[in-house]
Order: sequence, then structure tokens, then C-alpha cells
Amino acid sequence: MAIIRLNNRAVKDATAFGSITGLGNLVFISRSTASSSASLSITSGINSTYKEYIFFLNNIHPASDNIDFQFQGSTDSGSNYNTTITSTFFRSEQDEGGSSTELAYKTGRDLAQSTSFKTLIGGPGNDNDQSTSGYLHLFDPSNTTFVKHFIGSLNTSTDDNRSRNSFFAGYFNTTSAINALQFKGASGNIDSGTIDMYGVS
Repeated sequence: MAIIRLNNRAVKDATAFGSITGLGNLVFISRSTASSSASLSITSGINSTYKEYIFFLNNIHPASDNIDFQFQGSTDSGSNYNTTITSTFFRSEQDEGGSSTELAYKTGRDLAQSTSFKTLIGGPGNDNDQSTSGYLHLFDPSNTTFVKHFIGSLNTSTDDNRSRNSFFAGYFNTTSAINALQFKGASGNIDSGTIDMYGVS
């Protein structure tokens, strides 16, 4: 078996692995910034230009303790966020004292043919030094033949001082194009934070 060698010295600068070319580029599209906001809605830029979109959530700080952070998609450019979702969810966590850990599948965070908002992480804290960061991938949202898959992971510093990592995946069960997303807490505002949207070319 041949060893795959990089065509240059640094992984971050790689443009090809052996005979594999076209690794793709992240193309910055937009940044949404929260400032005591009820939600962050992305209503433009999700279109047929790219087959994959990545959303980077940076230091999302809630106004209230222990409020689930969620998202939903729209097929009508943000007039409604009620697309049917089937999804799964599990998480791992560790407390600051090192005495309590968990790795668990959370059936209560699943959705099964539901039009509710999908929980991305539960239990974020609202102390001044607490926030949530992570990413969400959305695949081929403009496709009108297949369902629209998503995967992602977030980490938060929780209201009870734990590092909690959530892992979620699922699909929008529609053949209509997904052309907008909304992120929000189950209640209360988002004090601060940004969501950067990139297309994968």
C-alpha cells in the first residue's frame, strides 16, 4: 500500500493528497451578531451556490441559565420555521471538580417527524465567563429531490459548571429547498455571540 504524501510541507496549506485534488475551499458568506436578540435568523445566502454550508457558532452567551439552544429551518425564506425534522442526540460531560462524568444518548432531545425546534445543546450557563461554541453542517439545502441532512457538535460551560459536549444529526424531511435558518434559546434572549456562515466550494 502506497503512503499518501502531502504535496507541500503543511497540512493547512495542502491542495492535494497524492492523486486526490480539489479539497474544496471555505467561502465566507455572512456573520450574524447577537445583541440582546430573541433569535438569530439567516434569511439570505443559503441557496444552490454550494452543496454544503457550515455555520460556526462563536461564544453564544444566553441571558438566562439552563435554557436549551435550538434551531429550525424554513422553506419560505424565513416566514415560517416549522420544517419536519427527524434527528438524534447524545452528549458527554465533565464537571469542574472531576467527580462527575457522563456519556449518554438523550432520547428526550430527539425529534421524530416533528416541526419543533431542534435542541443543539442543553444547560448553557449565563455567568459572564460562560458561553457556547461549535458548528453545524447543512448538506445540499437547495436539492429538490432528497431530504436535507445536517450534523454538528457544540460545547458549553453549563449553569452547574460542567463542560458539556453535544453531538447531533438528522434531516429535514422535505424535498423543498431549505433557504433560511433560525437559532434561538427555548426562551429568553441571546446576549451576545456570532454565527459565521461559510459555503464549501
